[in-house]
Amino acid sequence: MNLIRANGQVLHFTDTGEDDLPVLVFANSLGTDFRIWDRVCAQLAGTFRLVRYDKRGHGLSTAPASPYSMDDHVDDLAALLDTLKLKSVIVAGLSVGGQIAQGIALKRPESVQALVLCDTAAKIGDHGTWTTRMEAIDAGGIEVLAEAILARWFSADFRTQCADELEGWRAMLVRTPRQGYLGTCAAIRGTDFTQQASQLKLPVLCICGTEDLATTPELVQATAGLIDNARYVPIEGAGHLPCIDFPDELVDAMTNFFQENSIV
Repeated sequence: MNLIRANGQVLHFTDTGEDDLPVLVFANSLGTDFRIWDRVCAQLAGTFRLVRYDKRGHGLSTAPASPYSMDDHVDDLAALLDTLKLKSVIVAGLSVGGQIAQGIALKRPESVQALVLCDTAAKIGDHGTWTTRMEAIDAGGIEVLAEAILARWFSADFRTQCADELEGWRAMLVRTPRQGYLGTCAAIRGTDFTQQASQLKLPVLCICGTEDLATTPELVQATAGLIDNARYVPIEGAGHLPCIDFPDELVDAMTNFFQENSIV
């Protein structure tokens, strides 16, 4: 277990540590920890130095009181990179992790070589929708929305055919600290990178599962349209977390993107 203090938080992370490989950093979605990338990292091992971490309020990282801002999450990642002495990285972010990725690229353009924005957008949802979700969870816990969340995370086929595995992902979701979940909801609610997206001047891959009900293909494709020369790739049949149920297709899209941009 690797723990590091960064920006006032203790962050749980893993780092494969190779100094001679390009660095690929993963940022997770709401209600998940860095295990969601296990199947992707298994295929990319040996090609990249792989860094994963649990953002504040999630996994084994500390969970300060809600609310959080997107700047809090971005500054946590910036401090983690500083502590690990990583000066040039590729950031792959899923959902809110994709917004953290956008934020770190805008804050430190000299340090971010490329972005993989997976099932995310410049702006996700609206103020009223997030407030309603937060009120429901504040009153009854994450469990009250677990079924609806899992229906957005995974396709109907996955939920039917992988029922035992689904229970594991449900456990990860509902065991997320309530203040961590609510704090990050507040961060998403307050985030809108629509006007800043055009400032991203680096290779960007935007990926979305065609069955994603949380950040729809139309939303992700619209975000790609805000960024000069961003590439959009759909993953047929995937929901909101293609790193879990469609890792091969996700890795193929990432590998093609890296090769096209001479990253590997």
